[in-house]
Amino acid sequence: MTYDFYDHVKIYVKAGDGGNGAIAFHREKYISHGGPSGGDGGNGGNIVIAIAQGVNTLLAYKNKRKFIAKNGENGMSEKFHGANAEDLVLYVPEGTVIKDAETGKVIKDMSACEPFIVARGGKGGWGNTHFATPTRQAPRFAKTGYKGEEREILLELKMLADVGFVGLPNVGKSTLLSMISAARPKIANYHFTTLAPMLGVVSAGEGDGFVAADIPGLIEGASEGIGLGHEFLRHVDRCRLLVHVVDVAGTEGRDPIDDIKTINAELAKYSESLASRPQIIAANKCDVLPEDADLTDFEEFCEMLGYEIVYISAATKHNTTLLCHKIAQKLKELPPLTIYETEQSIDEPRDFAELDPCDITVTREDGVFVVEGEWLENFMRGINLDDRESLMYFERTLRTTGIIEKMRKLGIADGSEVEIYGLEFDFVD
Repeated sequence: MTYDFYDHVKIYVKAGDGGNGAIAFHREKYISHGGPSGGDGGNGGNIVIAIAQGVNTLLAYKNKRKFIAKNGENGMSEKFHGANAEDLVLYVPEGTVIKDAETGKVIKDMSACEPFIVARGGKGGWGNTHFATPTRQAPRFAKTGYKGEEREILLELKMLADVGFVGLPNVGKSTLLSMISAARPKIANYHFTTLAPMLGVVSAGEGDGFVAADIPGLIEGASEGIGLGHEFLRHVDRCRLLVHVVDVAGTEGRDPIDDIKTINAELAKYSESLASRPQIIAANKCDVLPEDADLTDFEEFCEMLGYEIVYISAATKHNTTLLCHKIAQKLKELPPLTIYETEQSIDEPRDFAELDPCDITVTREDGVFVVEGEWLENFMRGINLDDRESLMYFERTLRTTGIIEKMRKLGIADGSEVEIYGLEFDFVD
């Protein structure tokens, strides 16, 4: 693209990891056995998507595609808690749809909503204070922080416009938008003058109004990627009403009936739902119609499709006010703007205590039994492999939770070589 309108991008986001719990012991004059005093680690920062008012492009993400939140700080001695990391907030235009990059399913429609957490930060690990018991009064191990969520997402802008102006190039869509709103699109007498969708707020009097979008010229084959229109068809997805602007005078040498057929065919190829939206025909350039012009066939064709015709001249503003009133009246009869439903939710992170310790898998690689499981992985974060007491705690926990028994049922026998997340040992029950 050679223009600055940017409306879809794939980015990578990673929330911050939780800080590690501290291994520390209270030291104070005249107190010989101060006991463990390691504080917990802080939580990692979330990745948050929020709406930025007044922005209508995703250009901020053109050159930067990776966003990583800060990690929580590690715990400290004297039971001091590590600081929680700040959230990383990514701002997008209203109407941006967040999708999962792998499945393409909608995660969240950022339309008139609160900021949304798209990746949650990891919880901080426990300090050694949590592991003190009457029989283990000086634990020399703590938990590491949990990892933050990470994922690739698609950001796809679908403009929040009530009305979409569609039509072939050079039929007067931009001129019409400039005459009925404060929008100032580029206007010239050649094809593809408009290189990006334009929004305009239109007042229809007596408190009525609507948002209109000028969609750059569609041509035959746009739905397959020909021309520029295919880049912007997504921006009429939400439109409740289409205003089909046609050159009724045929100044380009085209038949307005053929123009309508061409555009409707492209809309149908892109989306049957879009093609079925109500339409008003804005028969533009009527000021240059020959006096003996016969519009019978044109009017009969539009009547057959159920389209109302308004003869206008965008250049002279003839009947543009009438068109705005008809649009406003039609919108009152139509349902509100489409808000896309969530197709793929981001599940709340499960609490460690809710996981099943015995939900494990055993695979054999080069004669070594590799044991894996979500609870087990989290548990191993708190094991200090260099500390005898910590290893005893590890062995005792495997027995009391039933993991040893489950490992036997899965084919591990005495003398087998076992690996559990970096810890290798010979299995002895």
